[in-house]
Amino acid sequence: MTSSSSSDIRSVCVYCGSSLGANPLYQQAARDLGQILAGAGLRLVYGGGGVGLMGETARAVHESGGEVLGIMPKFLQSRESVFGEVETRIVDNMHERKMMMFEEADAFVVVPGGVGTLEEAIELMSWRRLDLHRKPVIFLNTNGYWEPFFTLIRHTEAEGFTPSAFLDTYLSVDTVEEVLPAIARAGTHTVNIDTRRVV
Repeated sequence: MTSSSSSDIRSVCVYCGSSLGANPLYQQAARDLGQILAGAGLRLVYGGGGVGLMGETARAVHESGGEVLGIMPKFLQSRESVFGEVETRIVDNMHERKMMMFEEADAFVVVPGGVGTLEEAIELMSWRRLDLHRKPVIFLNTNGYWEPFFTLIRHTEAEGFTPSAFLDTYLSVDTVEEVLPAIARAGTHTVNIDTRRVV
């Protein structure tokens, strides 16, 4: 593994829902995040869809003159409606999609989403626990969306299944404006992943 710093953050992977959600605040947060990423000159890496919060984030980056990389598995092309106005890589399966998203990103922002978003976030956090990477992981806790999840994580720690240090492997912010400062703080001691250790 090699040393890195917050100045090495060039691409940010955003995990978020393929639906808009029940609260309009989520849609607005996704669009605001896209505009902020573009304004900072950061490339968006995401799941490639044109629907839901995924599509909102990607369109906001694109419309603001930013760079976008979408990564879409073949079987989801029709269901998640590929956003054809940006660079999109078509891969064979979900595992390849997630690995490529990971490799192409220097930091991660987890926006409200469903089971798929949760699965991606937990896998990323598990890799942190195994010391496979130290890339910044930021939860955008719009309207307190992630509080039940954080409660569960604290419960696993209290019951002796998760080490206390694990609670320091991610940051949570309440507003879009706090995302980039959080990435900068978390990226101070970033270490690049050794992908040969990920199976």
